[in-house]
Amino acid sequence: MTRGSLLVDHIGELVTNDGRDGDPLGIRRDAALLVEDGQVAWIGSARYAPAADRRIDAGGAAVLPGFVDSHAHLVFAGDRAAEFAARMAGEPYTGGGIRTTVGATRAASDGDLRATVGRLRAEMLRQGTTTVEIKSGYGLTVADEARSLRIAAEFTEDTTFLGAHVVPAEYADRPDDYVGMVCGPMLAAAAPYARWIDVFCERGAFDADHARAILACGQAAGLGVRLHANQLGPGPGVRLGVEMGAASVDHCTHLTDADIDALAGSETVATLLPGAEFSTRSPYPDARRLLDAGVTVALATDCNPGSSYTSSMPFCVALAVREMRMTPAEAVWAATAGGAAALRRTDVGRLTPGARADLIILDAPSHLHLAYRPGVPLIRQVLHNGVPR
Repeated sequence: MTRGSLLVDHIGELVTNDGRDGDPLGIRRDAALLVEDGQVAWIGSARYAPAADRRIDAGGAAVLPGFVDSHAHLVFAGDRAAEFAARMAGEPYTGGGIRTTVGATRAASDGDLRATVGRLRAEMLRQGTTTVEIKSGYGLTVADEARSLRIAAEFTEDTTFLGAHVVPAEYADRPDDYVGMVCGPMLAAAAPYARWIDVFCERGAFDADHARAILACGQAAGLGVRLHANQLGPGPGVRLGVEMGAASVDHCTHLTDADIDALAGSETVATLLPGAEFSTRSPYPDARRLLDAGVTVALATDCNPGSSYTSSMPFCVALAVREMRMTPAEAVWAATAGGAAALRRTDVGRLTPGARADLIILDAPSHLHLAYRPGVPLIRQVLHNGVPR
């Protein structure tokens, strides 16, 4: 692979996310960007662009940081298209279909699971996602959770142990025993392949006491905390996540004033997943309320076979603007720098010297077109670690 230096010039609009001059997107006009050794080495006016070994002419288009998708469930088998059709015909979403995917995933070979993750990761990259978090959670046995994370780790460094997704059918009458297994042998087998631990803290899944116990065990094993919270209704999840110093609480569809106050007074990111509301015909989170309170907001796809089978961050940006009252600038920031904050990463989600050279060139003059032209394939080119893909 040829490295050397690479100049991207004739950039009409460069989104840096450097926050300069009060603009969170840090937009520069008529710009250029130099890549060396997989990192951004220089940004500035195109007229002062340095020489480089190779050159990409952006032709006046917009250049953005690669999207950071901080919530995805890619290790699974089968699909749940019939369940989606039933929801569109009026059946409510309860989360119960997760067990259908668990059965298919347990029966799948490593090769089949790896092929699914690879296919979806490639889809994401084509649509501008250069960083993705991948969860386990469809195995729910010691061996299946460990192999799910082992496979996920082949595709990303941000892997999350979600053994506490639901209580599997064989433990339906013994939830305490299942929690004990998650905290014991399952965590021990999964931790070597995971950076994070997560719990689905929701009615029909895990209550606050079980979630707190599982997360505490994960923290003791050296894993960072994430949490599914307040998707299906109000509950204790958001405040539990803040209490435990979670990097992110995800979904945040049903929030009280106390939930928002807790988030606003913390470093915990609220990660919103509008693809799930789209696919379940549920109320969308009120992003405006969070943003106006000073909460850091991220956007992610929640890519999974049941409640949000999309791999498209541009689609989620458009939904956030149309349905959640975010401005286009807020949505783009949330899909890039916000996702990086949710993963506690400082090397991605921005285009400033020293950052990883993950960027997308749009087939459009401005970031506004991501929401303005929904459904249109606007990603002209992707650079990942400074390499054109």
